[in-house]
Amino acid sequence: MIPDLIPSFVLNTLFVLAALFVVAVGVGFFAIVVLYIVDVTQTRHSIRRNYPVIGRLRYWLERLGILLRQYFFAMDREEMPFNREQRGWVYRAAKNLDNTVGFGSTRNLNAPGTIIFVNTAFPTLAEDTSASAPMTIGPFARKPYEARRFFNISAMSYGAISKPAVLALSNGACKAGCWLNTGEGGVSPWHLEGGADLMFQIGTAKYGVRKNDPMLDDEALKQVAALKQVRMFEIKLSQGAKPGKGGILPAIKVTPEIARIRGIPAGQESISPNRHPEISNVAELLDFVDRVRGITGKPTGFKAVFSDGDWLHDLCREITARGAEHAPDFITVDGGDGGSGAAPMSLIDCVGLTLHESLPLVVDILAEHGLRERIKVIASGKLISPWEVGWALCVGANFVTSARGFMFALGCIQALQCNKNTCPTGVTTHNPRLQRGLDPIDKAERVFHYVANMEHEVGTIAHSCGAAEPRALRRNHCRITLADGRSTGLNMLYPPS
Repeated sequence: MIPDLIPSFVLNTLFVLAALFVVAVGVGFFAIVVLYIVDVTQTRHSIRRNYPVIGRLRYWLERLGILLRQYFFAMDREEMPFNREQRGWVYRAAKNLDNTVGFGSTRNLNAPGTIIFVNTAFPTLAEDTSASAPMTIGPFARKPYEARRFFNISAMSYGAISKPAVLALSNGACKAGCWLNTGEGGVSPWHLEGGADLMFQIGTAKYGVRKNDPMLDDEALKQVAALKQVRMFEIKLSQGAKPGKGGILPAIKVTPEIARIRGIPAGQESISPNRHPEISNVAELLDFVDRVRGITGKPTGFKAVFSDGDWLHDLCREITARGAEHAPDFITVDGGDGGSGAAPMSLIDCVGLTLHESLPLVVDILAEHGLRERIKVIASGKLISPWEVGWALCVGANFVTSARGFMFALGCIQALQCNKNTCPTGVTTHNPRLQRGLDPIDKAERVFHYVANMEHEVGTIAHSCGAAEPRALRRNHCRITLADGRSTGLNMLYPPS
């Protein structure tokens, strides 16, 4: 009786669904049996052997836990390497949104290492500028560089980051008037397309300026120097992510185009030597700086992670013996507390002084030898917010560069997948499907706003301290909280030599 009241097409649909359900249950049961047999017979994983099938949930939950901690369980100021408050400031600055907050600070001002700026009773007038005057780098080079911004983009190679990311950074840097460091992967068409001023980094593998070995090729260097947008050259001795080890680019990220630009085989892991074969002491370092500057005619310096000042003292004595014209035009001081590149955990966690210790060390050694004005100091390493950049200027940096700050400006969510080809925001992947999420035009605007808002807020701090512009900040303008909860001035913690 009832079947007669139900249309035949409904009955047919129900029969099909029932059949599909039975098949699905059967396939699922068969899959569980197969997984059970695989788990109990394998010997590599104890959990899966003792708890077949169910034990596999452990790996899924472990991976899911990273996301759950980031979005639900970690407090706003406790996540590493950058907490939610730090990332939030960058996101708002890059989007040019209101960055004011209400009801007081959520920052623990009594925690050791907390930066506190010293406000003056009579702050400067609002008419004072937030920007610093242009600064010349390389007075002895044939083509000195007039740097317009004190906040610039640190080294990220094409390969480590994607084509749309490079395009966004180049276009945004051009609009903001800051420089863009190419990273050790050489100059790509996407660096040039945006029109930005470029700092070409010469890594230990000499990508872009070599033939078939890690030795510098003068003719290739001349070709790079002929590019008008390449304004400076940085010799990378070491980087914060992995001091003592060369660059690492996984094979999955070595596309045919990236391989062509670097001069290496496609689809093979790109591993740079741990140092330049031409440089084994301070004399050879100065020789190499002179060689690059002589060939290119452009300012040349080096980047390094510092753990002591002995070799820098030796370098300064060698410069004094040769003459100031032989000095590197700048030194980029990188912190040993990690970076955007792939690295062994033993190096990223445990090797090299942090920037908070190494930056004042370098500045003071240069001052001790009378080279502070000759050699410009660039601070690099976890400086993504105005108070950190302001601290670096107080200590004595002439410029600050950031890599991960600009990755956040491009939309990075700190998924911690930079060393893979699975970045969900398209910043560090060469998967076309994932790259679609990163629009270079939109993100170029965010890069521009990040630079502009950074310099504006550092200027706001400077004015509160009574300094007319950011580079007028000095050590007496900043204090650091000590272990007992009291603070001391940077001028007391790092007194002049």
